[in-house]
Amino acid sequence: MTNKVLIPVTLTAVALWLSACSPEQDSAEGNTPAAAPTEHSQHAAAKPAAEDTLPAGRQPAPADARVYIISPADGATVTSPVTIQFGLDGMGVAPAGMHKKHTGHHHLLVNVTDFPVDRPLPSSEQYIHFGGGQTQTTLELAPGDHTLKLVMGDWKHQPHDPVVASETITITVVEE
Repeated sequence: MTNKVLIPVTLTAVALWLSACSPEQDSAEGNTPAAAPTEHSQHAAAKPAAEDTLPAGRQPAPADARVYIISPADGATVTSPVTIQFGLDGMGVAPAGMHKKHTGHHHLLVNVTDFPVDRPLPSSEQYIHFGGGQTQTTLELAPGDHTLKLVMGDWKHQPHDPVVASETITITVVEE
């Protein structure tokens, strides 16, 4: 007899839990955060919250915002792995998926000469995303010359307006 009562109660509890966790429920209550892009939704905009609509298009950056590579220095000769430290002035760092005015997250472009500004930056070995708000990385780079450039991306990985990008530096990786 206990099992007959327990099964319907358990199923009801699971059904209530699932309905409370559904995206439709969150959206109806205005609790939908700006979702971090995934492999499948990287270029899709997050569903806006009911009370504060997320802005479309490129996000404004402060005129004095500046991103730069602290180290290695331009022209440095290094061995792999290479630690790259990021610097930022005039704006803040926020994780991908979090919309907050005058913030963004770093993208490191390795051996890239041009990048899109009208859409989110791609993700690859040459376009490295730091959506967790990281401010440095260590990379394995093959011997030879490599160019490095930082670009700030907004909550959806799109460059700001105006673009906040570092100077391109060149480093030479040598074998130890």
